Amino acid sequence: MSTETTPLEPTASEAATAKVVASAPAPRGRAARAITYGVVALFAFAAVYTMRPLPASPRVAEDLVSRPTGDRPAPWKRQVDTLGRGESLAALLERIGVPDVHAQEVIRKAALDDRRIPAGMEVAVFGPPDSMPEEVEMHPSIDRIVRVKRTPAGWVGSEEHLAWKTDTVAVQGTISSTLFQAIDAGAPTLSRAARAELAYTLADIFEYRVDMSRDLQQGDAFKVLVEREVAPNGMTKVGRVLAATFTLSGSELGAFEYLSKELGKRGYYDESGKSLRASFLRAPVEFRRISSVFGGRFHPILGRWKMHTGTDYAAAPGTPVRAIGDGVVVRASWYRGYGNCLEIRHRNGLVTRYGHLRGFAQGVQVGARVEMGKTVAYVGSTGLSTGPHLHFEVLVNGVQKDPRVVLATKGGEPLPAGERHSFASARTELLSMLDVRARGN
Repeated sequence: MSTETTPLEPTASEAATAKVVASAPAPRGRAARAITYGVVALFAFAAVYTMRPLPASPRVAEDLVSRPTGDRPAPWKRQVDTLGRGESLAALLERIGVPDVHAQEVIRKAALDDRRIPAGMEVAVFGPPDSMPEEVEMHPSIDRIVRVKRTPAGWVGSEEHLAWKTDTVAVQGTISSTLFQAIDAGAPTLSRAARAELAYTLADIFEYRVDMSRDLQQGDAFKVLVEREVAPNGMTKVGRVLAATFTLSGSELGAFEYLSKELGKRGYYDESGKSLRASFLRAPVEFRRISSVFGGRFHPILGRWKMHTGTDYAAAPGTPVRAIGDGVVVRASWYRGYGNCLEIRHRNGLVTRYGHLRGFAQGVQVGARVEMGKTVAYVGSTGLSTGPHLHFEVLVNGVQKDPRVVLATKGGEPLPAGERHSFASARTELLSMLDVRARGN
């Protein structure tokens, strides 16, 4: 991978420096050269200094408001300010009229940790004009207000949590490159963080059926019915995914949330009422980018074409590796070009192999039993490896097979017979809601 840099246009200060230096008369001799270097250094320092980012400037606003409570004459003066980067809350309060001794008491009553208060937090003080404020209002988060009021007995603190509003929206898209890209294009009403969270949530729901890193193809499509939570300031986050459908290479796959009274828990089921949970996960790491796939490739170290008998998952060093199914550890040691290698034997002669590991999780040794989804090792770059990644293989009766084929599954346990009619009704209702919301977008 190469990195390209684009030349930047000179700033005004840089241009001025260049102009002054260029127009200076050419001095002669060693002393003259020293003077020239000094001039250049002086102007360079000035240019760099003027380009340094300045600290965030607090915002101050004043207005008159009706007195919130009590019988003193209205109006009160309100001052609004924001916490500067690196500024203490005590300094901000003192700047807007709360003396230091009182400011320390306000902070104690607010029960705020100065080290965890975000820069830019809004603070408002209220009080009679030309008098010390009698109430301080702080917004440490978008849905939390902390108030500290001055009383004859001293300062008294209180806290209010603002309610998020919840509605249901549909997100739909067509894959052209990645799931993230498709959700970005199909969910303009969600924040960027919410769109990313939705992608990870979908990967978690379908992780027994679809490896979102490699199974999606250009032209595949999806629809998702999801709860959207909206904060008082308009920020959004995603809640529960109620239903989702994928069209994968022409095949339809659905996921419908359903509360089973007999099983006593919620879960996701496909169109026929089978649990999406299966005997094996489709990927040994959570939704990540894959660096290469099963098939022929040019080996970067051996320098020759060889069959790449597995899948490489590019991930940061130390990323947890999970067992894709229940099994028994049959190898946890250095193994040739695999470096630190873990092998787990599952049912029906299936063995999974995890290579280039940095190390093994506590208790993972030959003979140990492991559970599906549990952390068993950590991504590294040991053995014949050019960088941190996990090499993953599936062996059937000792023969390496394509994980995509071997781990394909038709679903887990079905719902109890007595609940299938109820599930069918719930599925129909969810599909109807999904279609209505999707048409409204």
